[in-house]
Amino acid sequence: MAKGRKPDGLSEHKSSLLLKGSVGEEAQMTDKDTKSPMGTEDTPGDVASPESQDLQPSVFHNIKFFVLCHSLLQLAQLMISGYLKSSISTVEKRFGLSSQTSGMLAAFNEVGNTALIVFVSYFGSRVHRPRLIGYGAILVALAGLLMALPHFISEPYRYDSTSPVDTPQDFEASLCQPATLAPAPSNGSSCSSYTEAKHLALVAIMFTAQTLLGVGSVPIQPFGISYIDDFAHNNNSPLYLGILFAVTMMGPGMAYGLGGLMLSFYVDINRMPEGGINLTSKDPRWVGAWWLGFLISAGVVALAATPYFFFPREMPKEKHELLFRRRVFAVVSKGADSSLEQSPEESPKKRDGLAQIAPDLTVLQFIKVFPGVLLRTLRHPIFLLVVLSQVCLSSMAAGMATFLPKFLERQFSVTASYANVLIGCFSFPSAIVGIIVGGILVKRLHLGPMHCSVLCLLGALSCLLLSLPLFFMGCPTHHIAGIIHQPGAQLALERFPGCMEPCSCPVDNFNPVCDTSARVEFLTPCHAGCANRVVPEAPDKSQVLYTNCSCVVGGGTVSSGSCDSACSHLVLPFMLLIGLSAALACITHTPSFMLILRGVKKEDKTLAVGIQFMLLRVLAWMPSPVIHGSAIDTTCLHWARSCGRRAVCRYYDHDLLRNRFIGLQFFFKTGSLVCFALILAILRQQDKDEGTKVVACPDPPQQLLLSGPEKKLEEFRV
Repeated sequence: MAKGRKPDGLSEHKSSLLLKGSVGEEAQMTDKDTKSPMGTEDTPGDVASPESQDLQPSVFHNIKFFVLCHSLLQLAQLMISGYLKSSISTVEKRFGLSSQTSGMLAAFNEVGNTALIVFVSYFGSRVHRPRLIGYGAILVALAGLLMALPHFISEPYRYDSTSPVDTPQDFEASLCQPATLAPAPSNGSSCSSYTEAKHLALVAIMFTAQTLLGVGSVPIQPFGISYIDDFAHNNNSPLYLGILFAVTMMGPGMAYGLGGLMLSFYVDINRMPEGGINLTSKDPRWVGAWWLGFLISAGVVALAATPYFFFPREMPKEKHELLFRRRVFAVVSKGADSSLEQSPEESPKKRDGLAQIAPDLTVLQFIKVFPGVLLRTLRHPIFLLVVLSQVCLSSMAAGMATFLPKFLERQFSVTASYANVLIGCFSFPSAIVGIIVGGILVKRLHLGPMHCSVLCLLGALSCLLLSLPLFFMGCPTHHIAGIIHQPGAQLALERFPGCMEPCSCPVDNFNPVCDTSARVEFLTPCHAGCANRVVPEAPDKSQVLYTNCSCVVGGGTVSSGSCDSACSHLVLPFMLLIGLSAALACITHTPSFMLILRGVKKEDKTLAVGIQFMLLRVLAWMPSPVIHGSAIDTTCLHWARSCGRRAVCRYYDHDLLRNRFIGLQFFFKTGSLVCFALILAILRQQDKDEGTKVVACPDPPQQLLLSGPEKKLEEFRV
C-alpha cells in the first residue's frame, strides 16, 4: 500500500502510533494519516484504496463535526444542569421545602460528579471516549426525566388547603364564618403516615435524579476536550476549544430563559381542574410548570447524544490549518512553519508527561499515588492561593445562581418568570463578556504572572466596590396583619380590635388578600373579616374581590393576592449592578488560570487543573447553596406548617434577607480580594529576593514559559 512513497521517520512514527488496535479500520486511518502534517502536496503513492475512499466522505471522521456536536451537547447538558436553579422557589412551594433543603438539592448535582471526576484522568486513554460521552449524555437525559417524575406521581397542586381540589368552594371556606359553619380541620386525614412517606419518596427521587445528573456529566467535558486536542490540527485545537467554551457558556443563560417561559404556565397544565383556576402568576401561591423544562431539556440532550455512538475511537489527525486562521495569524507567527514541523513529534512527548501519572498504573495504584500528588501540588503557595480565590468566587457564583431568582421574587415582588428572564439577560451575558475581555487582555498585553495578579486584584476590587450599593437597593417588608408590625404603622387588628373574633379562620390556610387603601396584607379573607366574595366577569376572572370586611376601614373590600411593591422599579438598576459586578469578577478567570499553569511543574499541569476543579466542587459548588439557603431561612417571619413540620416560608424580613444574602456575597468577594493581594505580595517578594542575587542566564525550557520578552524568570518560581 502506498508503494511510491519514500519512507521517512515521521511517517513511520505516526503509523506506529496508530497501529495499536485491530487491523482494518485503523489500518485505513494509517493510510490517510501518512501524509505530511504540513498539508503539502501528495505524492502519487498517496492514492487511497477503495476502502479508504469510502471512509473519507464519512462525516463522523471529521473533527469539525465532532466540535459542532460537542458544543451542542455541552450546551444542552449545562442547560439541564442549570434549569433547577431557575425554578428553585417553585419547587420549594410545590413540595413544601425550606431553602436549606432546596440548596442541598441543587448541590447534589456536584456529589455524583465529584465522586467520579478523579478517575477520569486514569481512564482517559483506555476507553472509547465518544461512546462513553454518549452513555453519559443518555444518563443525563434519564436523570432529567426522573427529575420530572414527581409531578406525574403526586396529587394535583392545591393552592388552597381547605379542600382536596381547587374549586370555587375554596374561596367560600376562606371567608369569615361562625365556628358552627366552618369546615372541620383536616389535619388528621391529610397527615397520615402514607402521606408523609409519599412526600419523602418524592423528595428522594429528586435527590437521586440530581446525583445521576452529576454522574452522567462526568465524562462529557474532559473526554470531549481531550478528543478534540488529540485529533485536531495543533494550531486549530485552541480555536476549536474556544468555540466550544463560547457556545457552552450560553447553556446556563438558556436554562434561565427556558425557566422564565415554563414558569409562566400553570403547574397542572396537563390536568387542569374543571372551570379553570382563579390565580394569576403574580399570586404568591402560583406554581409554574417547573417539570416541563426538564422534559424539554432531556429530549434535547438525548438528541445531542445520538451522534457519539457513530464516532470512531480514533480518527485521522487533522492535517490542514484552517485557512482563515492562517491568514489572521500569518503576521504574528512568522516562525509557525518550524514549530508546526516539530509539533507531531512533540505531541507524543506531551502525552508521555501525562502518562507518567496514570496510564501505567492499576486502579489501586492510582488511588494510592493520588494523595501524594495532591499534597505535592498543594505545597505551591501560588497554586493554593489561586484555588482559594477561585473557591471564594465560585461560592459567590453558586449562591447567586441558585437563589438570585428567589431573592428577586421576594425583594422586589416580581414573578418567577420575570426574575429568570432578567437573570438570563443580564448576569450570564455579562459573565461571558468578562471572561472574553480577561482573555483578550492577557493575550494582547502579553501579561506575565505579576501583571496577571494585578489584573485579578483590580477585577476583584472593582467587583467588591460595586456590591456596596446593593445593600441599600431593596423594598421594605409588607405590612402583614398579625405577623409583621412596622414601627409607626397602625395595623388593622389594632384599629379594629376584635374584628376577627366571630370568625373561625383555618390555621394553615393561605389565601393572601390586600387592603390597597392602607397597604395592609392579610393571610386570608377570613383574617380580614370578609363575609362575601365577588368574581368579576371575564377576562379578569382571576382577580377576585372580597367585600364586607370588618377589619378594613368602612367595611370595605380587599383584593386577592399580595400587595404590590412600591419599589419594584429598582429591580432593573439592581440587576444592572449585578451584571457589571459579574463581568468584573469574570475578568479574573483567564489570568488566574495562567497563574496556575505557569506556577506548577510541567508534568503536574494536567493533574493540577483536575485538582483545582475537584476542590472547587468540594469547597464551593457543594456547600455554597446550602450555606446561602440556611442564611435565607434565618430571615423567615412566617412558616407554613405541613403535618406538624415546618414547610415553605410564606413571608421574609426583606431588610434582613437583603443584608444577609448580599452580605454573604460581599464576604466571598472580600476573600478573593485578600487571596489575590497575597499572591501579588508573594510574587513581588520573590522578585526582590531573586533580584539581589547574581542570576545566570535562564535555561531555554524555562525561558519558553515567558509570556512577554520583558518578564523575568523569577516570576515563575513559585
